[in-house]
Amino acid sequence: MRSLVVRLDSFGDVLLAGPAVRAVAAHSTHVTLLCGPRGADAAELLPGVDEVVVWEAPWEGFDPPDVDPGDIDALLARLRAGAFDSALVLTSFHQSPLPTALLLRLAGVRRIGADSVDHPGRLLDVRHRRLPGRHEAEAALDTAAAMGFRLPAGDSGRLRVLPPPDTSALTGYGPYVVLHPGASAPARAWSPRRCAEAVGLLTDAGHRVVVTGGPHERVLTRCVSGDLAVDLGGRTSPRTLAGVLRMADVVISANTGPAHLAAAVGTPVVSLFAPVVPAERWAPYGVPTILLGDQSAPCANTRALTCPVPGHPCLDEITGQDVVRAVHKLIQERHS
Repeated sequence: MRSLVVRLDSFGDVLLAGPAVRAVAAHSTHVTLLCGPRGADAAELLPGVDEVVVWEAPWEGFDPPDVDPGDIDALLARLRAGAFDSALVLTSFHQSPLPTALLLRLAGVRRIGADSVDHPGRLLDVRHRRLPGRHEAEAALDTAAAMGFRLPAGDSGRLRVLPPPDTSALTGYGPYVVLHPGASAPARAWSPRRCAEAVGLLTDAGHRVVVTGGPHERVLTRCVSGDLAVDLGGRTSPRTLAGVLRMADVVISANTGPAHLAAAVGTPVVSLFAPVVPAERWAPYGVPTILLGDQSAPCANTRALTCPVPGHPCLDEITGQDVVRAVHKLIQERHS
């Protein structure tokens, strides 16, 4: 059976779809993952994916493209050529799968399933309804199971990626803690001042610190690292970043893609979690985690990209010492 899995949004969201992808792969001869540009790098890391198709949907992302009939026609032609027997459309609780399902129906996909609050008409063959309080990874697995795709025996359902490379040439040798100061939206980021404070306190406590970030975050990582930490800003691909995170004692990160990548390689996370989205749905999944941040702050559940509260108190009231204590607790638990 040829199967299609669709997850059109961000890097972290695609990683959270990984267990559901493996469930589909366990019952399929070929799995194609259709994702957006922001999720493509994560898609390449997932076990069970045979092919990645990248398409930017006009209903996803911070700055979606215009509706282009020619672009949609090209996608439909590619999907028809795939001759898919089934498609699993994965969305977050606030997104509708129905625009995607309409395109898949036009492309001739035989059986389509998704989690849908809205009445799907003839767009879905399997309409699942999300259970309350489910983590995004669990909700995706639930939807896959509703279509008959269950994980094989021995698969725990945790996040996973393909084995990453040895990155000791980047990090140097010996134990270290990773601090990832960036985030996909300003409302989710700890301030550079607080990050630099944490680097200093962690160093004083005897930890080597590695600071990570993308190519566009080099100024940020340089500021946070100072003369104390290893600055890997702009120096890692997603695959090498997985290797850096895998060998860390603990990863300190906001609610952003690298936190989920740390979970996928089994590393404990100190999660600096702004409550603009619910932690029960998007906290690091399946690894020891300490959640920091006021989850009852006025910005809770607003999905705000920029903090609507002066001073960003939900995160910036977290001190560097709070982070050091959390790191020590996770390391002690790991070694015990």
